[in-house]
Amino acid sequence: MFTLGIIIASDKGYKGERIDKSGKIIKEIMENNYYITKKYTILPDEQEILEKEMIHMCDNLGLDLILTSGGTGFSKRDITPEATLNVVERLAPGISEAIRYKSLQITPRAMLSRAVSGIRKNTLIINLPGSPKAVSEILDFIIPSLSHGLEILKGTSSECAKEKEN
Repeated sequence: MFTLGIIIASDKGYKGERIDKSGKIIKEIMENNYYITKKYTILPDEQEILEKEMIHMCDNLGLDLILTSGGTGFSKRDITPEATLNVVERLAPGISEAIRYKSLQITPRAMLSRAVSGIRKNTLIINLPGSPKAVSEILDFIIPSLSHGLEILKGTSSECAKEKEN
């Protein structure tokens, strides 16, 4: 089992002007896949606040995975990728590329995503879309590989290649 932090980047959600559906979907799907949600928060689209929360979840709580939702588009207030880039020590671009690849099969607007993924210490951080539908589609797609990646990050697995059968 892995520990999970969920950060929803939404000015309207933070102010109570919009009900957070994406975070609830993330929590439900991940807990159904044996992840333990340790922290779930809705924050405004403020880079410094997002960075501080990511750092807290990584450094103080020692979570295995942080999933963010929202703030990855072209709006001037969409700064989740910038906050993530300031926090991570190593990039994991294949995850975000795979997410965009899957999303592009559903909508051409997926090319507008600026989402990133990376690692801080022993925590993987992944920016997800803000749409509840997209969150559900993406999690179903990445979960099978995600657990293996986290096992490698934590040192409980060392091989990505499948073993040959004799």
